[in-house]
Amino acid sequence: MKKIASFCVNHDRLEKGMYISRVDGDVVTYDLRMVKPNCGTYIPNPVLHTFEHLFATYARNSSFSEQVVYVGPMGCRTGFYFLTRDSMSHQQALDLVREGLQWAKDFEGTIPGTANSSECGNYLEHDLEGAKALAADMLRVLDGWKPENMTYQT
Repeated sequence: MKKIASFCVNHDRLEKGMYISRVDGDVVTYDLRMVKPNCGTYIPNPVLHTFEHLFATYARNSSFSEQVVYVGPMGCRTGFYFLTRDSMSHQQALDLVREGLQWAKDFEGTIPGTANSSECGNYLEHDLEGAKALAADMLRVLDGWKPENMTYQT
């Protein structure tokens, strides 16, 4: 079997940031790398879960909702995949990510999709304060980030 593209990225050199992972037809996969890989610190499951609920809710309710294909955590717990249609520019995707991070950082109230067990398969495993801190940290990482920064360093 051939090695999949994401396994060909040198994770030892990968830093926090937002990267264009791949383009498949009209779908662009962004790598939202929120912690440096293989450094012993990973996003705790409750934080990962809450951030997913917050960011996915924001992105799917934005003016770009029709271009958002998927938001989901990486199995390695170092970040998220964000898939969009290519009708959304890289700058628009970056802007939407920043807006979603700001919204998550400032979020107050009941986490979307967690009111009861019928809304979420693990509705009790959440960490709002941790998700807000993760969003705040990633906002700092993406401060000044441009589409030109979205290429993996080799």
